[in-house]
Amino acid sequence: MSGKVQKIDAASAADCMAALGSETRLEIFRLLVRAGRDGLTVGEVQRHVAIPGSTLSHHLDALARTGLIVQERQGREIICKPDYPRMRGVIGFLTDQCCAGVAKASDAA
Repeated sequence: MSGKVQKIDAASAADCMAALGSETRLEIFRLLVRAGRDGLTVGEVQRHVAIPGSTLSHHLDALARTGLIVQERQGREIICKPDYPRMRGVIGFLTDQCCAGVAKASDAA
């Protein structure tokens, strides 16, 4: 897994976090992160999360639209993989100003 980080803006970070705001999508994303760079087929994901195919497709589309996962066709199978640079970008956005200090609101006025 590459150590690269994708720089993202506030709107992109918000979209990614909104996609992860669903308990099912969060479960799917964490499953794919655990699977590593080889990812899992859609069928394997479905066996793990035990939801109907149409529902799974909806959740995978939401994760793919935000760039948190990529889907690659390999023959007849679709492999789902986390986009680690994008994931690190979201984490970086949340933590890049950690402990930098904040002026009191009364001082800013």
